[in-house]
Amino acid sequence: MHATIRKTFKIAIGVSLILATALFGVSYIYSREAVFLFLNKDFGQAGDIAFNYITYLAEGWIWIPYFMLLFGWYKKDALFILLNFLISTLLTQIPKNFIWNSVSRPMGSGISQDQFHRVEGVDMHLWNSFPSGHTATAFTIFLVSVYLFPKKEVLFLGAIYAIACGYSRVYLAQHFPLDVAGGIMVAILTVILSIYISNKIKKSVQNTESGAKNSILSRLIKNYNSTNNNNEIAFSKSFVILKLI
Repeated sequence: MHATIRKTFKIAIGVSLILATALFGVSYIYSREAVFLFLNKDFGQAGDIAFNYITYLAEGWIWIPYFMLLFGWYKKDALFILLNFLISTLLTQIPKNFIWNSVSRPMGSGISQDQFHRVEGVDMHLWNSFPSGHTATAFTIFLVSVYLFPKKEVLFLGAIYAIACGYSRVYLAQHFPLDVAGGIMVAILTVILSIYISNKIKKSVQNTESGAKNSILSRLIKNYNSTNNNNEIAFSKSFVILKLI
């Protein structure tokens, strides 16, 4: 794992934070319903098909191929990647299902169905709206990718992927933009916590290994000194005996 935070990763965090703050801000000023209706546009059949597929790229299962792909390149960072998956899941599912489980989605909010665009064939959910789990997954993968591969291409493509997945939740009328903002904040917190915890564990393991090596070295030196002392005593005794003879 990178010892220092690269510039591209800082940019990725900054972009994510600005986007989340903007969505929180406008939702607070104009209401979450108003911002949803403003962004929930009908882009025709092409948009319906595209965003219906894009949203699947942020399902929970995406972690499996992502983890397997990165594990081939970054085995030493397997713990870091696994921590991101676990923390992201906890920070998303606990609030959605136990804290804000009664928070409605657009379909259950009382907004007339004639006012917003729906995609045919998409199962509409009513509750457990905040935060958006798909958005949290997409932005976590985006930030992890930039952290491990600090290149401009990864930053650019990752940002497009994450933003498209986040917007797909609004386009499909599954979440309010406010929920998307919550998902982005979950991703930021997830990656920061994963970096901190994995570095702590790594340092602890290194200290343990260093202590074990020092302990072994100390025993070897002690045994060596003890052997030399015994040899010196034996030599002294032999010298005394020879002198007496």
